[in-house]
Amino acid sequence: MPAATPSSATPSSGTHRPDPLVAAPQRVLDGFGRSVRAASRYLAPRDAGELAQALARAAREGMGVAFRGAGRSYGDAALNAGQLIVDLSELRRVLSWDPQEGVAEVEPGVSIGELWRATLPDGFWPAVVPGTMAPTLGGSLAANIHGKNNFRVGPIGEHVLEFDLLAPDGQLYRCNRAEHADLFHAAIGGFGALGAFTRIKLKLKKIESGLLRVEGIRTRTLAEAFEVFEARGAQADYLVGWIDGLIEGEALGRGVIHQANYLTADADPEGAARTLSVARQDLPASLFGIPRKFVWRLLRPFMTDLGSTLLNLGRYGASALHRPGHSVLQSHAAFAFLLDYVPDWRLAYGSEGFLQIQPFVPVAAAREVFREILERCQRAELPPALVVLKRHRPDPFLLTHALDGYSFAMDFPVRHRERLWALGREIVDLTLGAGGKFYFAKDSILQPGDAEQMFGVEPLDAFFALKHRVDPAGLLRSDLFRRVFPDR
Repeated sequence: MPAATPSSATPSSGTHRPDPLVAAPQRVLDGFGRSVRAASRYLAPRDAGELAQALARAAREGMGVAFRGAGRSYGDAALNAGQLIVDLSELRRVLSWDPQEGVAEVEPGVSIGELWRATLPDGFWPAVVPGTMAPTLGGSLAANIHGKNNFRVGPIGEHVLEFDLLAPDGQLYRCNRAEHADLFHAAIGGFGALGAFTRIKLKLKKIESGLLRVEGIRTRTLAEAFEVFEARGAQADYLVGWIDGLIEGEALGRGVIHQANYLTADADPEGAARTLSVARQDLPASLFGIPRKFVWRLLRPFMTDLGSTLLNLGRYGASALHRPGHSVLQSHAAFAFLLDYVPDWRLAYGSEGFLQIQPFVPVAAAREVFREILERCQRAELPPALVVLKRHRPDPFLLTHALDGYSFAMDFPVRHRERLWALGREIVDLTLGAGGKFYFAKDSILQPGDAEQMFGVEPLDAFFALKHRVDPAGLLRSDLFRRVFPDR
């Protein structure tokens, strides 16, 4: 193994720093879905030196560590019951930006929103974004996030050029596709089990306009939704489907597919100088005259089966206004960040929160598996309030959730916990039986042995061989890892 780059994160011996763990308080944190919570000690280091000091002290005390960014993982990926959470969101400097090459270097706490605001005026947009601009770049790499263009450009990891990874022993590894390439392909998607990102260098997408051309396509059945995805994939820059998870019978799985394509400068009616401004991208301060911060309260009465049915009926009914071939112009932020239109929307599900389950299934089996999942949800009288369909492609990362197929992200209000988790287990068995996978950032239900079926024994052995090399004491271990890998 090549020698690790000496750690510039460790404080010099002549520098005195107060111990950051001494005053670390106890905090109760939750997953973004609010259906799982855990109490732990909590620390938010202000720089890489303080981070290195905290890891060294935790190792001496035998205290397990898990990293956290914006807390947007839906389950327990950023929870660490009875141990230590290290929140990296304070490490949020944009270290450099090259507008000629479209290359940014950032600290891990920089958010997706902070990144695009720094680069958009120069005509660059992050190549991959999720449905919200809140996640940090460190968290995005740890989860290897994907977007509505995964079928075309892959996950965020494919656009990362290099990063520095701080291991528990204080070593700082500079990782790229030539140097420490094994760590590069394992830490991206490794959910913080190998170390903390302290510097991230990534390539952004050059765009000519701040607008996208967006077309809505109404689909009458789940089968028709798949047909639209397959027919339009070659010509679309983005494709995403909303599916009605409550309708039964012949219309099972009906929905609306949205295709978006980049706009050229000469097709921008407002002019690129205006649409590439940050102000033009900002989401509206209110919806229907109501300040956005209050909208979640209005949604709360709809988080029942009847309410969700009405919302889904309304959305499908409104899609009738979409004339075939008709399109509208929409800003990148408006199209990408639907979840940010309603701040704190997760609170609308109530105190028990919601469970999101996102199975990834190979293309040959996806139609039948997703249809069976919807039918089982309805038979169990636990239909999902929201369903999103996306197309995916494989990528080169060691613990990748992606494959040549589709994902089906489903939000379930938690009202009957035992029944819902039992239904989740049925969905796991169906998915794994079809050669599918799950996404750890959305997971709360996988059990020991499931990951071996998802990834195969050889990739897991390779991952944990790396972990034993850079974290021989097993310091880095979240609630997710204890649940899924209790014997590793």
